[in-house]
Amino acid sequence: METQSVAMNSNTPKKIIPFVPADSTINEFTLRAFLYGIILAALLGAANAYIGLKAGTTISAGFPAAVIAIALMRIHKGTVLEENLLRTTATVGESLVAGAIFTIPAFLISGIWQELDYVQSTIFMLVGGTLGVLFVIILRRTLVEESNLPYPEAIACAEITKAGQKGTTGASYVFGAMGLGAALEFLKNSRGYQIITDVTTGFLRLPNSSISIDGKESVYQSGVYLSTPVASPALMSVGYIIGPRLAAIAWAGGAFAWLCLVPMAVFLNGRFDWTGDMEGIFDDVWRRQIRLIAIGAMFVGALHTLWGLRGPLVDGIVRAFKEQMKKKEAIEHPNRLQKDIPLGFILAGILLVSIPVGVIYFYFTQNLVASIVIAIVMIATGFLFSAVTGYLVGIMGNTNNPISGLTLPSLIIAALLIVMFGLTGQGGVAAALGVAAVVCCALGTAGLVQDLKVGQLLGGTPWKMEVSNIMSVIITAFVLTIPMIILHKGTPGGIGGDLLSAPQAGLMATLAQGIVGGKMAWPLLIFGAGFALGLILIKSPSPTFIAVGMYLPFETTSAIFVGGLIKWGFDKIREKRKFTQDEIDKTENKGILLASGLVAGEAMTGVLLAALYLANVSLPSTAGSPWLGFLLFPLVCAILIFMPMRKRSEGIGSRLG
Repeated sequence: METQSVAMNSNTPKKIIPFVPADSTINEFTLRAFLYGIILAALLGAANAYIGLKAGTTISAGFPAAVIAIALMRIHKGTVLEENLLRTTATVGESLVAGAIFTIPAFLISGIWQELDYVQSTIFMLVGGTLGVLFVIILRRTLVEESNLPYPEAIACAEITKAGQKGTTGASYVFGAMGLGAALEFLKNSRGYQIITDVTTGFLRLPNSSISIDGKESVYQSGVYLSTPVASPALMSVGYIIGPRLAAIAWAGGAFAWLCLVPMAVFLNGRFDWTGDMEGIFDDVWRRQIRLIAIGAMFVGALHTLWGLRGPLVDGIVRAFKEQMKKKEAIEHPNRLQKDIPLGFILAGILLVSIPVGVIYFYFTQNLVASIVIAIVMIATGFLFSAVTGYLVGIMGNTNNPISGLTLPSLIIAALLIVMFGLTGQGGVAAALGVAAVVCCALGTAGLVQDLKVGQLLGGTPWKMEVSNIMSVIITAFVLTIPMIILHKGTPGGIGGDLLSAPQAGLMATLAQGIVGGKMAWPLLIFGAGFALGLILIKSPSPTFIAVGMYLPFETTSAIFVGGLIKWGFDKIREKRKFTQDEIDKTENKGILLASGLVAGEAMTGVLLAALYLANVSLPSTAGSPWLGFLLFPLVCAILIFMPMRKRSEGIGSRLG
């Protein structure tokens, strides 16, 4: 993650000419736009809950939300600013649920909750999501108006919306791909008409080795766990969207973990019964040992990211407060395009929403001083890392934003403070996880800075978008726990099991329990930290993303890598056919919309099937065929490569960024 190469305020910020002038009075914040946005936020949030718990990553809702907003507002003959408000309201669902699924399931995995607690989960999302929006409002001018950050996804969304005003929406790509993704998930999901097996695993036994140490000869045995990539159009689409480079980096981490570290750990251990379930043994070694190495690497990677951003972030935060505190702001900035919610309201809001979570911390710890200190740490680290999140979103977009990795320092600081206060047991673990939950939800909604950038390009009114985002957080916080409960109860093994591994939440649970309980396997963490340090010293790309690849199941990172290869092939074909820049931009946008549709269709169907399973609705099932699963790979390849190239003159936008 080479963020240092992009300066926040290098040179004078580029002058932006908004699509809708500042003196325009067309409709913007209307009831229909807001209600459509709330409904879409709930749907996209539920879909991302599924894909995030399964794959350990979420997909930016900006592209499908922009297309659907155009289609819906066209029915009502709405304005472009109504479309903009609908889109930014809708993206709150994906942003908020990202923070929730990376942390809240840790309460389940650690055994603190036996079932998902609706009330506490809702409070964590409500407080964290609102804080993230409030922090971003403070930073908006610095990150949006006064920076030269590229904002690739924001530019793409703005161009899609502009093209929609000329009659082209791209809705057929999104909805068609959603339908196909839903049908394929229904055919391969074990709770539906399963005729497709989505993964095939095996075990390769290696010859025995005889090694003499200190004059004593011992026989060592080992092998390699093998797995096909998951036949998941959604996961392949994730790789397609993030691109071949990041997909390869994540897969490299998975390959290092599964093809090197796991076999080596089993080989050196030498105490296993090789007549038993070796696949299960390898999986257990990975879960209990190799993942701790990945945690250590993630932590160092996150610190490295923060250190690289220290200069521009400090300058930006200081200037943001100075701008907000200006007494003559109304005179200096008379037009609607530069009006934010006043700082006084923001500070009051931060104090107000922090009270209920402070009460929860006291409930966990039964220590008033500790609860206050922990709440202050939550606010401070939340603001700092929200600034980092906004900066990274401006460079890489929401899809590639490592919010779970940025949450780790907050969790570790909180856990160490809890130990210093002498708090142990489940209450201390719960308090540390509570800090992580709030901070992670804040980092999720801090990514809404991208929507504020879209608003700047289209001519949206900042304070209206900010109010819409806050209201959307408040409403969706009460809704998004429900799909998580459905997925947990309606999926065999629940959250944390094989089908919904929730890798980041498992990481949070492991860290909190280890530090507070005094049972952390520090040597493994230190080994991971040293590994990440080595990657940094040799200037390896994104140590954090390599660590994430080590932490995910190998079949998951392999499927994402396949998607990255599809995107690489797509780029090479366009290069060979000598596409013009305009054709490249148009086919790029089509491909992203198709990929987003496949993700949304598969994810929403996964939630629906979990709900049917929970309601005891039985669906016929047959023995799944792994050969049919293999056919999904060329099918997805054809959809994501050749469909966007059909009729080269068609297009939905002129620029991706």
